[in-house]
Amino acid sequence: MKRLRLAPSCVPSRATSSGVSSSRTVEAATIPGRVRKDQGAEVLAVGRGYGRACLLATQAATDADIVVFMDGDGADDVQAIRSLVDPIRSGAADFVIGSRVRGEREPGSMSWHQVAAGVLAGYGMKLLYGVRYTDMCAFRAIRRDALLGLGMSEMTYGWNIEMQMRAARSGLRIVEIPVPYHRRTGGSSKVAGSLGGTIRAGTRIISTFVRVATQAGPQSDAKRKHLGAA
Repeated sequence: MKRLRLAPSCVPSRATSSGVSSSRTVEAATIPGRVRKDQGAEVLAVGRGYGRACLLATQAATDADIVVFMDGDGADDVQAIRSLVDPIRSGAADFVIGSRVRGEREPGSMSWHQVAAGVLAGYGMKLLYGVRYTDMCAFRAIRRDALLGLGMSEMTYGWNIEMQMRAARSGLRIVEIPVPYHRRTGGSSKVAGSLGGTIRAGTRIISTFVRVATQAGPQSDAKRKHLGAA
């Protein structure tokens, strides 16, 4: 039986004007190292960067076979975690990603440009690797050893698309499933919440796409191993 672990929550080791959280989580996690909260959750103090937080959380989850990533703002539905991890636990997949585009979305939960960006990025990855994605959703599950073997290097907003590209290029068995998506219940998005945030994130995602696409890597069996949409 594979062990499941939610990737530990991570926040920057220093607060900024665009800090990850307006709650006291940031304040509590400014002490370097792991902080155990009274609800049992684990918070890691890391440097700035979404991708850096995800990578360090994965490295810290040494007792896990599967890691799950999700937004902590209430938009992702925790009830969908089982649907993400079951194909991995059964041995049918290595990487399962949720698609908000294919799932049921609460009105106002996604902007048109978020939907368009996921579809366009998916089209580009299909051309490159023969793998079909419809979203760059943060809600995903992956074998921990497979993720650590991908050689992830993007430490900011391009983490999600880099994972999808490297997984496809490496020939991981990939499944995309529809997931529900809600309006966020706390805080404001650093990406979709402002024009500046959207531009910064979009620029980083595009540069990551170009960088990974132009790197040499194994592609011969990526298409064969892709399991398509579930």
